[in-house]
Amino acid sequence: MKFNRALLRKYFIMGSQNCHRDPNAILEEAITAGITAFQFREKGAGSLRGEAKVQLGKELRERCRAHHIPFFINDNIELAAELDADGIHVGQDDMPVEDVRSQFPDKMIGLSISTQRELDQSPLELVDYIGVGPIFATSTKEDAKQAVGLEWIHTIRTQFPDIPIVAIGGIQTENAHSVIHAGADGVSFITAITEAANIKEAVEKL
Repeated sequence: MKFNRALLRKYFIMGSQNCHRDPNAILEEAITAGITAFQFREKGAGSLRGEAKVQLGKELRERCRAHHIPFFINDNIELAAELDADGIHVGQDDMPVEDVRSQFPDKMIGLSISTQRELDQSPLELVDYIGVGPIFATSTKEDAKQAVGLEWIHTIRTQFPDIPIVAIGGIQTENAHSVIHAGADGVSFITAITEAANIKEAVEKL
């Protein structure tokens, strides 16, 4: 699957630790409702390990494949290879982008960026898109950095007018459009879907 910045528009991130019911059912509803990409992020308190993690990944991977939705893996290089993911998203403290690109020359690669220093030091020419944030405060990630606000999107868009940007962190149905208006190509979200009473309605609002 080739990268297209439109894939970032409604970028759903989820692991079993985020779910109060079957992750497969939640993903199926989200896909039907109109998400444009999915990232499997199975990490943190309560997450699966070992074969159980791989098995869930396979199930979610096949669900995405059946609907032609790009399937990303968060951080885990070995899992990305085992599941034949379409892409991988890495943070500043994960495997260097140079090594990821060398290992996966044909996969889509995203990189999280939270500060000007990270922006200046990152090999942006090797990634397909950047994940910018956290835009708003979030409690989903145990190691979340301080919120950077909408101005950070303006700053990056001014410096790099053409780079594909997906906003990360604290994005809900109420604030998603302000993020797009600020210059992001898309928004990523977890609890906006996993805790939604009506997933179809939530995806439409995002």
